Amino acid sequence: MRALLLVLPLLLANTAAEDPVIPPTIKSMLDAAMQSGSEGDVAVIVKYARNADPASADLVVKTATDWRNDRLAQANRKIREADFFDLVKGRAELGGYMSTGNTENIGLTAAIEVKREALEWRHKLRLQADYQESLGLVTRERYLAAYEPNWKFDDRAYMYGAAQYESDRFSGFYDRISVSSGAGYSAIKSPAVKLDLELGPAYRLTRFIDDKTESNLAARGSMDFGLKLSPSISVTQNASAYLQDANSTVSSRSALLAKLFGPFSAQFSYTLQYESTPPIGRQTTDTTSRAALVVDF
Repeated sequence: MRALLLVLPLLLANTAAEDPVIPPTIKSMLDAAMQSGSEGDVAVIVKYARNADPASADLVVKTATDWRNDRLAQANRKIREADFFDLVKGRAELGGYMSTGNTENIGLTAAIEVKREALEWRHKLRLQADYQESLGLVTRERYLAAYEPNWKFDDRAYMYGAAQYESDRFSGFYDRISVSSGAGYSAIKSPAVKLDLELGPAYRLTRFIDDKTESNLAARGSMDFGLKLSPSISVTQNASAYLQDANSTVSSRSALLAKLFGPFSAQFSYTLQYESTPPIGRQTTDTTSRAALVVDF
């Protein structure tokens, strides 16, 4: 027994000496990736470090996991302590065109998006106006206001509410109000890619240009996709559909955003608006291509 007590410290010392350590080269690369704040870079270092030195793989994973957890805790604490307007981000768009000579056309498009992201609640507001004249006659006049609150009860799942007002007499209605509520899910959630899907029932009230009023129950679905191709170039795809026995609506907006300098970016977008039962003389589908200057605030 006395011999065991004498040998035990030596055994513990040998065990401690054999504890794995991260090789200096791998540690310096991991430290540099963590200092850059890029989770993608950290994930790459962890992936290749596990193959380069299996003995320290668990320690590398633990170090990266602790770093992520600490970043998340700091971000959550910052959000909890932030004032209301500290979490508000916005984007304003302004675009237009004018032609003279054989044809005289003028067009203007403007939009503003405001978003507030907190731990449990997310609020989104969008205002948009399109106006176009051809040979002195108004050929397009569309206004839209939409508000959507989200309650995030899970890391990916949330409940949404949506209220939208539209006015587009060239699509056959002076006023159209849509309200909806349902479930949403963030199918993809990463710094480079996001995909949000929503589905729920809706109610729509429409006042047509002939002063007829119609109300309907509908099903609403939407998709919000974003992809960062590089630090300065990103693409987005937003689509929504209201399906009902009467006029159904499908809208889609594809956009390419390229950063210029500071808060300014150039945006090129393509919008599709489908109305299943348009007024007589109008086609079911309208498409609009836009070029706009975007300012983030």
